[in-house]
Amino acid sequence: MAKGFGSRGMGGMGGGMNMNMLKQAQKMQQDMLKMQQELQEKEYQAAAGGGVVSATVSGKHELKALVIDPEAVDPEDVEMLQDMIVAAVNEAMRAADSDAAETMQKLTGGMGLPF
Repeated sequence: MAKGFGSRGMGGMGGGMNMNMLKQAQKMQQDMLKMQQELQEKEYQAAAGGGVVSATVSGKHELKALVIDPEAVDPEDVEMLQDMIVAAVNEAMRAADSDAAETMQKLTGGMGLPF
């Protein structure tokens, strides 16, 4: 055994600091799980075509509701209605993603963790 390290080795140096970091990491993990659950339960709404089509999605990216104003239904231009539906759903999904990213940024303090 090398002189100066004794039976504890180098483990005695900063041991309390490592436990503190571990506790902080565990708390952050618990906070993240809670926040992810809350985000999944939230709903996000977006509209297209001046509001004649609106979509509501969950934080789990599930389409929850789709509202189409009867004025938007033109049998001669089904393509326009389809485009408005896609636009509304995509915008609602972007809102959910943006909220999740912003919320995680607040939790992680900008550490750049891959979520």
